[in-house]
Amino acid sequence: MTPAKRMEQRLKRLQEHLKRENPVLVDAVNQYRELDAVAQKLGLLTNGESYATQISWWPLISVLGTFSAGKSSFINTFLGIDLQRTGNQAVDDRFTVITFSPDAQVRTLPGLALDGDPRFPFYQISEDIEHVSAGEGAKIDNYLQMKVAPSEKIRGRILIDSPGFDADEQRKATLRITDHIIELSDLVLVFFDARHPEPGAMQDTLEHLVKGAMRRNDSSKFLFILNQIDTSAREDNLEDIVSAWQKALVQQGLSAGSFHILFNDRLATPVADENVWARYVAKRDVDYRRIMARVDGVNIERVYRIIGSMESLANQIEQQAIPRLREALQRWKKQVLAADALVFGLLAIAFLAMSVEFGYWEGLLFNPPWLASLAGNVWATGAIIIVIALLAFGVHFLIRNRLAKRVAERLSKEETFGNLSTAFMKSTKVWRSIFQGSPAGWNRRTRARVDAIRHATDRFVQHLNDRFTSPSGDKGKSGKQA
Repeated sequence: MTPAKRMEQRLKRLQEHLKRENPVLVDAVNQYRELDAVAQKLGLLTNGESYATQISWWPLISVLGTFSAGKSSFINTFLGIDLQRTGNQAVDDRFTVITFSPDAQVRTLPGLALDGDPRFPFYQISEDIEHVSAGEGAKIDNYLQMKVAPSEKIRGRILIDSPGFDADEQRKATLRITDHIIELSDLVLVFFDARHPEPGAMQDTLEHLVKGAMRRNDSSKFLFILNQIDTSAREDNLEDIVSAWQKALVQQGLSAGSFHILFNDRLATPVADENVWARYVAKRDVDYRRIMARVDGVNIERVYRIIGSMESLANQIEQQAIPRLREALQRWKKQVLAADALVFGLLAIAFLAMSVEFGYWEGLLFNPPWLASLAGNVWATGAIIIVIALLAFGVHFLIRNRLAKRVAERLSKEETFGNLSTAFMKSTKVWRSIFQGSPAGWNRRTRARVDAIRHATDRFVQHLNDRFTSPSGDKGKSGKQA
């Protein structure tokens, strides 16, 4: 089966699942197919790739942070089940994907259950791991596991618990998976340990997580949580510790996301001063309600995120990819013309020097002895002209191909929404003139298809808005949908 057919089967299975879970998104898959067709025509995607598989179609909440930061305790409290092991040391060195169990059973499944199932956001993640760390892709069970739990809190959602950042031997692969999770998540809870109040000790973690958040246009989905803050209650220095962590985040350049404090009643030891303890509990309760409000909203956010991603990709193709490719083609054209002028100029100078050396010139008249013999031989003259033309074209295309590869290599290092390098090489094929300014596959019809996708996105958004609001004030319509 070809990669294109496998991808089509995967999209069909996705639509079948959405018919049961979220029918409003079924047609969105068709629009992603249309977007894929545009990207494949341009060369940004191969025939076996789809933008639809680069997002999660189910609400996804990820829990990240350092070892002993209380991630597992938070998850157990949230689920109402003692699912994750807890402790001060590293108790789990794998990413755990937690999903709903329809038969009221708790089960642990190996990483292969995620890597081999296209319905989950880790489908074929082993290939990405292999690219980052050779030989590690075959060890997918060392990185991933799935747990199913009978908790209504995760019905229709995916919750991901991560290993700590600061003590992992297979760091590159772990960070690769972490970046993948962050990319797909609707909500990212980042836990820090308040028992270690010096943020500098977590500099590496802060740099990776915080600077990663800064580069994103959806950085508001990050919630930074200072856990086990009850340990500061005896000194009553809550504000000082929170301020130190907030300062550390600001120093890293963070200007988005929100900051919260937590602690677990079952593990906390109240202090003698009831007023101090009440203040800590009140602050914790307010922050916990805010966190849960964000958690409860991920289902709606996911639907809007899927539609918004489609519009964003359409805009990026037209407003970023196409101008970037045009710029690259223009630069390539200038380089080819300059190289042609240099090479053919040098060849002309070399030919002139040799002809002078051999005495082929009579004043300003070029008159080599073999020229007279060709005067009456049309076929020989034509053959020589053809050979010279072919050699010239060969040199030209050798130059343009090597320069194209050089430009493509630079494009391959850019973080984009598709393969700019491949798209550029498609636009520099031998049958395309260097004077064609538009990338291959981009024309009036393609632009119209992108416009149609954007119009479809607007219709989707209006349809979603009708389910949750009524700008006209018609209570019957929005109230009935709600």
